[in-house]
Amino acid sequence: MDGERDALAVRLREVLGDRTAKVLAKSLGLNTVGELLKHYPRRYDERGELTDLSKVPIDEDVTVLAEVVKSTKIPFRGRKGFRCDVQVTDGSGSMLLTFFNSWQVERELRPGRLAFFAGKITLYHGRPQMAGPSYELIGDEEDVDRTGEEFAKPVPIYPSVAGLPTWTVKQCVRVVLDQLPEIEDPLPEELRRRHRLLDLRTALEQVHRPAEIEQTYVAKHRLKWDEALPLQVVLAQRRATTMQDSAHARTAKPGGILERFDARLPFTLTDGQQQVSAEIAEDLAQTHPMHRLLQGEVGSGKTIVALRAMLTAVDSGAQAVLLAPTEVLAQQHHRSITELLGPLARPGQFDGDPEGTKVALLTGSQGAKERNASLLDAQSGDAGIVIGTHAVIQDKVKLHDLGLVVIDEQHRFGVEQRDALRAKAKGDESPHLLVMTATPIPRTVAMTVFGDLDVSELKVLPSGRSPIATHVVPAKEKPAFLTRAWERIREEVAKGHQAYVVCPRIGGDAGDETDGDGTQPAKQADGEERRPPLAVADVAAQLEAGPLNGLRLGVLHGRLTPQEKDEVMGRFNAGEVDVLVATTVVEVGVNVPNASVMAILDADRFGVSQLHQLRGRVGRGSVPGLCLLVTETDADSPAADRLRAVASTTDGFELSRIDLEQRREGDVLGAAQSGRRSSLRLLSVLRDEDLIGQARQAATDLVERDPDLAGHPALARAVAALTETDQASFLEMT
Repeated sequence: MDGERDALAVRLREVLGDRTAKVLAKSLGLNTVGELLKHYPRRYDERGELTDLSKVPIDEDVTVLAEVVKSTKIPFRGRKGFRCDVQVTDGSGSMLLTFFNSWQVERELRPGRLAFFAGKITLYHGRPQMAGPSYELIGDEEDVDRTGEEFAKPVPIYPSVAGLPTWTVKQCVRVVLDQLPEIEDPLPEELRRRHRLLDLRTALEQVHRPAEIEQTYVAKHRLKWDEALPLQVVLAQRRATTMQDSAHARTAKPGGILERFDARLPFTLTDGQQQVSAEIAEDLAQTHPMHRLLQGEVGSGKTIVALRAMLTAVDSGAQAVLLAPTEVLAQQHHRSITELLGPLARPGQFDGDPEGTKVALLTGSQGAKERNASLLDAQSGDAGIVIGTHAVIQDKVKLHDLGLVVIDEQHRFGVEQRDALRAKAKGDESPHLLVMTATPIPRTVAMTVFGDLDVSELKVLPSGRSPIATHVVPAKEKPAFLTRAWERIREEVAKGHQAYVVCPRIGGDAGDETDGDGTQPAKQADGEERRPPLAVADVAAQLEAGPLNGLRLGVLHGRLTPQEKDEVMGRFNAGEVDVLVATTVVEVGVNVPNASVMAILDADRFGVSQLHQLRGRVGRGSVPGLCLLVTETDADSPAADRLRAVASTTDGFELSRIDLEQRREGDVLGAAQSGRRSSLRLLSVLRDEDLIGQARQAATDLVERDPDLAGHPALARAVAALTETDQASFLEMT
């Protein structure tokens, strides 16, 4: 390899040849030296000291050096396949090795071949044997000492696929490492010294060819920095760029709409709401744009905090836009904010407050008359608050003076959509940005994924919110429990309350459609075929004819027209519907304080965070909430464990950790969405909190001293490589 260019960027075909390179590219997606060297071992086999065959201990793992005496292939009777019995000796004793369906063994372990064998010793007819041991062939007698020393080292086991076994990957890595010239380290020397980190070349050697297992721990710690630092540099550069952008300072005015709104609130803000509101107000008063993430518990009052921020913008003469991912949520926001504002949302009307502002709603399926009125209010500035879906982003939507953008459920909006909305601001000024998420995120994850945003958290529920009791209902094992669940719903309705029944599927003519997770394996863990997930259309009919007969049922799902959805939700809000049978369209934003019970059918088909969000639709008033997780899964299955975890706590932050621990961490950073591998091979955003924090501080310091990394070319290349991947695209969605 040519040391004058980036050695890690060299194509594998230049080192391993076209044939091997094509196999690595096709099977593992590895094309460069760096990609191969970042294909780290998933574990290591540790082989003990060599053992004399005459003294092998039973039921222990040993390593022996022996010569093949005889190899016999024995076909299975009545079925396909075969086994190979290999007799070996070391001169002091002999032993039988048994392999199953291994053409490689039949080809390689011929009489006279010398090899090291490692495995567990068992007794077979009173004689020692090894079943399926690992082995390494020795070229000749002169290689024994050298190979024995190598064989005693930890053996890397690589992630592999059919046709590309781990030992082939190991051999490719060996060839690449043997030819690897000096490489420029992306981590600055001063940083390595301060944190006592290996240089990159040594770390790669020790992770792939460790002399002892302890070396792998030190090497992996260093290599985690190679993943954490470039990511944090990208975020630090974005923070620095944001600080250089200009924005109008937005402050409330004495006697203005914010002050009048606070005066008419029928409740007192929690300490958390007051603290977060103060943080946002301080950000809005700056002449560079706010970038803040607002996350909190279900029902912690994020909407009130966001509304107060929007009213601050209106007080300053600007407009605020609230962007929601679905029409149901946009309509719900419009309804609840209009109700909260009361007369303040009706300026110019007989019962309105002249100091108020209109609240416009813009969705893609509005009628022409309603839409044109909203467009006019938005363009003229009469509507200080504009609430909508992606329809707000369209070119024909003109805003008078955009001062604040609030994005609800930010992960559903891409950078192009966000920038299109920002472009509606006046001149070169950027609007302030408040991102809300209804799914609590552990702080270490927020620090990684949303590292360019200041994070505010709401953990305390407002006074008056009632506790929610959650129970798992094992419908298959205990049918009486399901019967009792329907009875509980009838009891709540008899008390004047309302209920939700949530299903994972819509049903009807498009029975495979879902509005939420709805992703479930066709087979259970034991291989048994699963029935299709329950559907709203079917369940509503069954409940109406069966256990909920006589109650007023409504149906809500994503295939209804916006007018139909709004009509159903309006009737449910008004108490004209006793039980709403719905998909996950009710997951966020729906606020019906009179709803006291929710039954989630096929609850095992939903994720932890989604169950927690759904559960948050009840207990929103003075009546205690009840959530019933109905499932037919086995009690000892992982899905049942997940449901018990949800039932055990209402702490959304704790549940979010459980949820993320059960998923691939690539999902956390968006790799699963793109179908590509995550750039995080070793770094765990949950377990490596301290390291991520250190990398964040180091990145901030580096960018302050050297914004473009001109003095750190190797790190600049690592950052550039990151920003060219889908990983960076996901970062841009924040």
